[in-house]
Amino acid sequence: MTAPLLETAGLQAWYGESHVLHGVDLHVNEGEMICILGRNGMGKTTTLRAIMGILRKRTGRITFAGQDMMSVPLHKTARAGLGFVPEERGIFATLSVEENLMLPPKVAEGGMSVAEIYDLFPNLQERRNSPGTKLSGGEQQMLAMARILRTGARCLLLDEPTEGLAPVIINAIGDVLRQLKQRGMTVVLVEQNFRFAAKVADRFYLMDHGTMTAEFPVSDLPNRMDLLHRELGV
Repeated sequence: MTAPLLETAGLQAWYGESHVLHGVDLHVNEGEMICILGRNGMGKTTTLRAIMGILRKRTGRITFAGQDMMSVPLHKTARAGLGFVPEERGIFATLSVEENLMLPPKVAEGGMSVAEIYDLFPNLQERRNSPGTKLSGGEQQMLAMARILRTGARCLLLDEPTEGLAPVIINAIGDVLRQLKQRGMTVVLVEQNFRFAAKVADRFYLMDHGTMTAEFPVSDLPNRMDLLHRELGV
């Protein structure tokens, strides 16, 4: 079998003295979209931050494209091909949409051109001269995703992309994720909106108190609804 593109084994992480991750094991195959489900405070965002190297107090194993990422400095993680879209989005608020899109460095071949970005996110083309402060929450989320797609990243780490957004924008983001899957993009999605995730993800992990308690493919969802109702309240 082909080795996963991204894999963690026994991943533990701390914020100061607070032990947050307790042996996280997950794997993501190239071109696959997985979703980490769980209630607030269970370690989902911390998992992404530990994979990305933002959280440095960690032990265990992280491999990406066959490379040991535990020893990679933070400023080189993106150049390895990992792209992180945080929940707070992190766009440059005083710059225009197009200026935001021109800023990210190219880390590998295969990054999308500005024209391709506008095809994928027509809202951004309409607002290309608008500063970040004038964008809606949904447009800011689209811009945050688009910036990473410009870089040539092979794997997108996406933290709560639908949080606080209107249903019409959530549907638009779902359409974008499905198009990215067709392009072969690998995605790790952290999400509490289970109904949204069920439409885009190939496989699910359920997280509770810093560890993965279940893993199942989308085809097994009908058999897992009692578990999800109990754990997520969906």
